[in-house]
Amino acid sequence: MMGTTRRLAVYAYARPCDMRKSFDTLAALVTQGMGRDLLGGDVFLFVGRNRKRAKALFFDGTGLCLYAKRLEKGRFAAVWKRAQREEPVALTLPELTLFFEGGEVLGRQSLSPGAAEAVPVFARARAAG
Repeated sequence: MMGTTRRLAVYAYARPCDMRKSFDTLAALVTQGMGRDLLGGDVFLFVGRNRKRAKALFFDGTGLCLYAKRLEKGRFAAVWKRAQREEPVALTLPELTLFFEGGEVLGRQSLSPGAAEAVPVFARARAAG
């Protein structure tokens, strides 16, 4: 879908969205509704009320890109159920990929590894020695 070597942040809109919206209206939801910088290169996800359609909006460095998908069977995950108040829901790029493939794992378990604890090399040597 979106080939990149840089780390992307993905933010899902915290409410169902009217899927008739296009570039400009979705861009306004990003800046005004989500309080995010549209031109920062992050991906912004919007899901329709009936969860049959979804759109991802992102800036690729030269212009806005809009990826849209309509499911013929099943429904997309209700990402707004993960929302804390009206804050955008943060996802990882693998979670976004699973979402667009119709995966049901989204929101049930963390797909990202936990934070690693940094231990200085010399501390390990002292403990072993």
